[in-house]
Amino acid sequence: KKKFFRSDKIPVMRGQWFIDGTWQPLEEEESNLIEQEHLSCFRGQQMQESFDIDVSKPIDGKNESGINYSAIHSFKLSRNHVDWHSVDEVYLYSDATTSKIARTVTQKLGFSKASSSGTRLHRGYVEEATLDDKPSQTTHIVFVVHGIGQKMDQGRIIKNTAMMREAARKIEERHFSNHATHVEFLPVEWRSKLTLDGDTVDSITPDKVRGLRDMLNSSAMDIMYYTSPLYRDELVKGLQQELNRLYSLFCSRNPDFEEKGGKVSIVSHSLGCVITYDIMTGWNPVRLYEQLLQKEEELPDERWMSYEERHLLDELYVTKRRLREIEERLHGLKASSVTQTPALKFKVENFFCMGSPLAVFLALRGIRPGNTGSQDHILPREICNRLLNIFHPTDPVAYRLEPLILKHYSNISPVQIHWYNTSNPLPYECMKPSFLHPAKEPTSVSENEGISTVPSPVTSPVLARRHYGESITNIGKASILGAASIGKGLGGMLFSRFGRSSTSQPSETRDAVEDEKKPVTSPPTTTVAVQTLPHSSSGFLDSAWELDHRIDFELREGLVESRYWSAVTSHTAYWSSLDVALFLLTFMYKHDKHDNNAKPNLDPI
Repeated sequence: KKKFFRSDKIPVMRGQWFIDGTWQPLEEEESNLIEQEHLSCFRGQQMQESFDIDVSKPIDGKNESGINYSAIHSFKLSRNHVDWHSVDEVYLYSDATTSKIARTVTQKLGFSKASSSGTRLHRGYVEEATLDDKPSQTTHIVFVVHGIGQKMDQGRIIKNTAMMREAARKIEERHFSNHATHVEFLPVEWRSKLTLDGDTVDSITPDKVRGLRDMLNSSAMDIMYYTSPLYRDELVKGLQQELNRLYSLFCSRNPDFEEKGGKVSIVSHSLGCVITYDIMTGWNPVRLYEQLLQKEEELPDERWMSYEERHLLDELYVTKRRLREIEERLHGLKASSVTQTPALKFKVENFFCMGSPLAVFLALRGIRPGNTGSQDHILPREICNRLLNIFHPTDPVAYRLEPLILKHYSNISPVQIHWYNTSNPLPYECMKPSFLHPAKEPTSVSENEGISTVPSPVTSPVLARRHYGESITNIGKASILGAASIGKGLGGMLFSRFGRSSTSQPSETRDAVEDEKKPVTSPPTTTVAVQTLPHSSSGFLDSAWELDHRIDFELREGLVESRYWSAVTSHTAYWSSLDVALFLLTFMYKHDKHDNNAKPNLDPI
């Protein structure tokens, strides 16, 4: 198989007639004409019937019209002609003047027409098809959704999906060869079909530093479009319609997929995670704004009012409440009479987020940690069976989701994703949560340190730098173009986050060591919050405080790589990572109903 990374469209045609020796297919137009002629003359005939025809005349003898006696049938094309000597012996001849002269000379020298200038054709390929010669049954399809920057580099998601598919095939051959099914990855390109503001933004863009401005308009502008109440719905509907269209198209070409319980997962990248999440949950900022207005109306007005003004406001409040009751009853009647069409035509089995800022969006929408460790707090299981958040430690766009469910998970290490060549790795469901800073449990927060030391619900404390695994620099070689387009657009804002963490980390470590050496004293501070989490002496979290299942999964840093260079490449390096491919397939094949007894062969690659 050849790889094509150009933006040109490559035609796919069916090969019917092939050239002997090279086994290259004829042009589709000529091949179709020859096939029609062949079927019209020989359909229903047995192979031996062709030899019953009288071919006792000289091989290269010709009648007055020039037709070969040896050919049982001839067919004229635009620049060639084809002779059938039997059902399975077919020759192609050129009708060019030079070819005719050469053919005449060689025949006078005693050579046959076929051996002198003919090209033998074969109907069908050199390797005959067998009953088992077919692809494995597809029982799981994965829609791959892109993030920002697709307008700048159209077709990038198709190339990225091809890289992910190729990595998955390598993993399937090594680890899941005992499965009779396979997973198919399908790209979802939703950005190029949207009109949005047209060329309004381009018309107001200054000419100075035009290249940089155009890059920002084609990439980071998508975030502004999505936060705009005017264009947000267009982005959501664009992705929603494309997902449903691709699913319907796949089912039309694979009619057994739905009947046999085929499953669908979604892999989204960057901003695509937020849009996909909003489609599945039906989140709408307009509804949220209406709720906020309703709360403001219910708040009492504390300013002084006259009796008449107070009386009118009371009447207005009663009228609005009555109006809301009528609207709710009307909506209830409509909902009972008309079944609401779901946003997606399929149930999402797994929702994989890669390099996702979803946690930031949820935090800004008012999502706060709860008291139960259920995924339902942010994404109900009835909508999506499993939510998994994949990120690289130095990805500047990625944030954690687990602390939005249980706050103390900001001090719990993300699950480390296994290397693709690990022998017999521990299953992810058997990995116990461990503390990032076990020495700090229990913790006390003083009045003076409360603001600066309490971790954000969406960010984990600074990690001690770890070195292991596949270097993200090597992983990202195939994605350097995408990294440059997005990483440069984000600019210094992205590097500032890592500049602070990398420079402050050694000092924090030294301070911790010095604090351990100092005698323990009781400072005159007022304790306002105490967090005590039960855990064993091994540093693991007590099971009563655990999530139902883990959501945050972290790729491993390489042995030799620059953290600043990784900040540029890591956001686009997921596509070609074999570690990511193994992780995805592990969860997709885990619940394969067709191979319940099949287990992955986790031998080193």
